[in-house]
Amino acid sequence: MGKIEWAMWANEQALAAGLILLTGGIVGVAGTFRGWQFAAYAIAAGAFVCLLEYPRGKRNKGTSVERTGQYCFTVCVKSFGPVTRNYYVRAFLHAAICVPGGFMLATVLGCVCLGIASLIYLGAAIRGEQWEPILPRTATRKAVGESIKQPPQNPPPRPPAEMRRKRAEDLEGAAYVNPVDVTANEE
Repeated sequence: MGKIEWAMWANEQALAAGLILLTGGIVGVAGTFRGWQFAAYAIAAGAFVCLLEYPRGKRNKGTSVERTGQYCFTVCVKSFGPVTRNYYVRAFLHAAICVPGGFMLATVLGCVCLGIASLIYLGAAIRGEQWEPILPRTATRKAVGESIKQPPQNPPPRPPAEMRRKRAEDLEGAAYVNPVDVTANEE
């Protein structure tokens, strides 16, 4: 079986946690709950986590599908270098960010989700994974394979090989015997 890339799971979990933390913060500030300052912190922390986690990392093998509009965020995250590339740093950063969210009911779900993402990132870091950006590739057209000399001329369904017409250069060889009797219906 294939090796699990834990960073992909952690990225999705952390992005969802950032959105949940942001939403809980908005609810806490709009409702002016007791301790609404924690909710204001949760808005800023949720936005930061979403900006950090929006760009997907490149997979070790297989295809990497980037999110819509990811390139500008990728440039920003890549500019911080080893701080954002190292999953140990991300794990401890998310763990530290999620602590104040636990002091208010509106943000506790985002806190728990971000804590889980932190644990998954720690697991990914222990396994030696690190974040690599998905950069746009230059379109290189692959050469047509040696087995394909010329594409088929007639559309499918094609008759079997023994029933196909031969080249018109050899008129005698181009003629074939029609298996269906084609005679005028005489009545």
